[in-house]
Amino acid sequence: MNLVFKALAHPARRRIVEMLRDKPMGSGDIAAAFDMAWPTVTGHLNALREAGLVEAEKAGTAVRYRLNISAVEEAVAFLMDLGGAGQQAASAKPKPRNAT
Repeated sequence: MNLVFKALAHPARRRIVEMLRDKPMGSGDIAAAFDMAWPTVTGHLNALREAGLVEAEKAGTAVRYRLNISAVEEAVAFLMDLGGAGQQAASAKPKPRNAT
């Protein structure tokens, strides 16, 4: 989990995750969205991949990245539990009435 939060700490990586929510993208398309050198973007993609947030698929010389939804859901669930949102949701459910 530490790798996930470390990866999401950088704004460029959060932007990449946001971009990949819509659809898988090639590394060139991702790099074109940023004003930084290609190796820097590759480093951000590698950090996201190592954290399990994105998956890379190679097709010849091209690499397509897709969001790993289960890793994102796990991080969100952790944050919700940490903030007590899971407990609040459980206590907000109506209690069953006793038959009288």
